[in-house]
Amino acid sequence: MEEATKRKAVKVDVPKERPTEYYGKYVFNRQKMFEYLPAKTFQALCKAIDNKEPLSREVADSVAEGMKKWAIDCGARHYTHWFHPLTDGTAEKHDSFIEHDGKGGVVEEFSGKLLVQQEPDASSFPNGGIRNTFEARGYSAWDISSPAFIMDDTLCIPTIFISYTGESLDYKTPLLRALNAVDKAGTRVARYFDPEVNHVTSYLGWEQEYFLIDEALYAARPDLVMTGRTLMGHESAKNQQLEDHYFGAIPSRVEAFMLDLEIECNKLGIPAKTCHNEVAPNQFELAPIYEETNLANDHNLLLMGLIAEVAKRHNFRVLLHEKPFAGINGSGKHNNWSLGTDKGVLLFSPGKTSKDNLQFVTFITNVMAAVHRHNALIKASIASATNAHRLGANEAPPAIISMFLGTQLSNILDEVEHSDSAETLDVKGREEMNLGLSQIPEIMLDNTDRNRTSPFAFTGNRFEFRAVGSSANCASAMIALNAAVADQLNQFADAVDAAVASGKTRREAVWEEIRKLIRYSKPIHFDGNGYSDEWKEEAGRRGLDTETSAPLMYDAYLSDQSVDMFGRTGVFNRVELEARNEVKWEIYTKKIQIEARVLGDLAINHVIPAATRYQSLLLENAYKIKELFKGDKADKISRQDLTSIETISDHIAEIRSEVEAMVNARKVANKIDDEREKAIAYHDTVVPRMENVRYHIDKLELMVDNEIWPLPKYREMLFIR
Repeated sequence: MEEATKRKAVKVDVPKERPTEYYGKYVFNRQKMFEYLPAKTFQALCKAIDNKEPLSREVADSVAEGMKKWAIDCGARHYTHWFHPLTDGTAEKHDSFIEHDGKGGVVEEFSGKLLVQQEPDASSFPNGGIRNTFEARGYSAWDISSPAFIMDDTLCIPTIFISYTGESLDYKTPLLRALNAVDKAGTRVARYFDPEVNHVTSYLGWEQEYFLIDEALYAARPDLVMTGRTLMGHESAKNQQLEDHYFGAIPSRVEAFMLDLEIECNKLGIPAKTCHNEVAPNQFELAPIYEETNLANDHNLLLMGLIAEVAKRHNFRVLLHEKPFAGINGSGKHNNWSLGTDKGVLLFSPGKTSKDNLQFVTFITNVMAAVHRHNALIKASIASATNAHRLGANEAPPAIISMFLGTQLSNILDEVEHSDSAETLDVKGREEMNLGLSQIPEIMLDNTDRNRTSPFAFTGNRFEFRAVGSSANCASAMIALNAAVADQLNQFADAVDAAVASGKTRREAVWEEIRKLIRYSKPIHFDGNGYSDEWKEEAGRRGLDTETSAPLMYDAYLSDQSVDMFGRTGVFNRVELEARNEVKWEIYTKKIQIEARVLGDLAINHVIPAATRYQSLLLENAYKIKELFKGDKADKISRQDLTSIETISDHIAEIRSEVEAMVNARKVANKIDDEREKAIAYHDTVVPRMENVRYHIDKLELMVDNEIWPLPKYREMLFIR
């Protein structure tokens, strides 16, 4: 097996041009719009995008004609509406450009009607009961704020996806609603400091972690193929304990893959910036330059499909599961989130004047209040059957939402809380650090440290939401966060306006409200070690949500507080929330169900036969020793063999017993009609049995002859050659 996986790096077809020359080659960006659209159409489309206005059908027809010509010039033969159903993936239905010409032939056509709207089947995607099987109609509608692009020979048009009755059946629709809400609320507050502000934009910079594994080894592990993770496997003697993989030299095969991926990203307008080895062996990371949140999310989903295709070209398979291997780090998708005005001001960056710093503290404290008030909801937004394996482990934030602010910002908030005036408010930016080494230049010291144990950390001019899972759609977390912050900003503005109406100056009113928010938000502020058991106990005393069961975490979406907040911001109505929770519970159940079935099959049909075969060899050997040797020596050797035989028998018996119990628990859970109760049953009764089965299989792996063991082991899978 090891010899079969020793491969040379695949030669990459590197373009002769510089990246700046082919960047966005397959994206209908403004440069392509200017080239292919009439001047009036170009201006109307840009105006609609910038001002978030609808397009007329006449303009849409003109855009469609230009888009079609560009796509055909690029070799496209089909078009599709590309949308994000509630599966954490993407969906598309391809149509060719051809239509009858009335003369027995065809012509290539693409109208504004086809660009703006299509009709996918709304009952075949997760919908939480909004659509019955016999009620199939749903609509996809063009999102003009995210540019169309070409994948292979298909023009892909980013769209929303809604039901015939108007409820959202995707992630993009509520994400756009949340972004609109934070835009309006943020603009309202930002105008206290600059009346010329017209828009506040949410920005996202995701960091995508992933594992690579040789395709031959992947194919030999049914659990990886079916579930994306290893359901069994004893940890390797060497894994990440030497801490030599992180930022280490990139293996040549992986470097070739990364180069190929970067080129493909550039062609699709994904601003891939950083790539490196991560902590665990075979684990890597790609991070882009920050973008507007909606576009950044589209690019992440596009990357998740692209990375799998590029990996295959290099004889790899990519694993996006949060915890594909036990005993080593799992993968996250850190969401670096910030807000900025259309005047170029980042609202989470300290300013140079007292006024600018008051604005900075205003937005920081409102984010703190929003995260504190909705900490259970924000945790629910990143909860899943797969992320549950990662949260709370040594490399990941705990299943408790807290905020790290750093020493300087913490001290500033303490001063604000106990001060009566904002006139002397001073927030330092980056400072120089002199190392006292003549050959080393002075370095810039950030105004905050990093805290890898914090799920939501302030990192200088943004917040890093570290708890998002590597396989997740970023939109889930971004919807909850932006909606919660928008609602909080509106409440803040209402309080300030009321105080001004009662006779206070606006500056006095703002100062008074941020001091209230600092006091209110203290329970969410924690700069210590989030991995410690002491913090878990302390978090409970502070009133933070400490629930660890994903099915129960989802209840936060349907709390009165969450329903009211989503209703006020226009992001979700109750029907949509109830439907989405049905989907979440159903998907949780199905993922555990699939894992349990695969584990049962591997245990009974692969592991036990291999263990029995090895046990038979030991028995045969014991009989031969009895015949060959006499006396104490024979008894001693036989006792050793018999001990191993007995231990193997015990493990086999336990595996059979636990698999049977797991199957029975599944049967009982499957009879439950209520999706929430079924998911809880799977969490409480099936998952523990799976862990027990794995325990005994992993013990057998250490005992059974390596040549007999039926599956590739961690030591074979985790070190790319």
